[in-house]
Parts: sequence; C-alpha cells; structure tokens
Amino acid sequence: MADDLDVRRRRASYRAHHRGTKEMDLLVGRYADARIPAWPEEAVQHFERFLNLPDPLLQAWIFSGEPESGEFQDLLNDIRVFHRLAAGTD
Repeated sequence: MADDLDVRRRRASYRAHHRGTKEMDLLVGRYADARIPAWPEEAVQHFERFLNLPDPLLQAWIFSGEPESGEFQDLLNDIRVFHRLAAGTD
C-alpha cells in the first residue's frame, strides 16, 4: 500500500512540474517538491484533483481570485504562502 502511495506521489510531482506553462511548472512544481513527501493519501488525492484543473483557471485563482467552491481554498492559500504571494508573508 505504501508503494502505491509513493508511486502516486511521484506521479503527482511529475504532473506538477509539467503543467504546460513555465510559470505554472515552477509555481506548482516547487510547491509539490516541498509538500508532497509528507502528505498522507487523502492530501495526495486532493492534490491530484487540483492538478486536473486547467492552468489558466489555477493561475487566476493563485494570483488574483478565489475559487467558486471552497474545495481548494486551503491548498491555494498554502501555495500563496509558500511562494510569498499572500499578504503579510514578507
């Protein structure tokens, strides 16, 4: 079971680094490198759903907007804090 989770982690990391735009490759990929190794299965599954969304939508959410649903709000906030994009992260 742990082997399956490790494979999913590696696959999610690869997908995070190969988004389609260089900006998103860097933003999502670096975040994934730092966070994925410690995540339990539920967090990996949540991130996999996040990775299924199109780059333009994710980029808009990360830089300027909030998602319509709260499903990814915590993840987006963590990405913003990680990259010091959130207010008050000097």
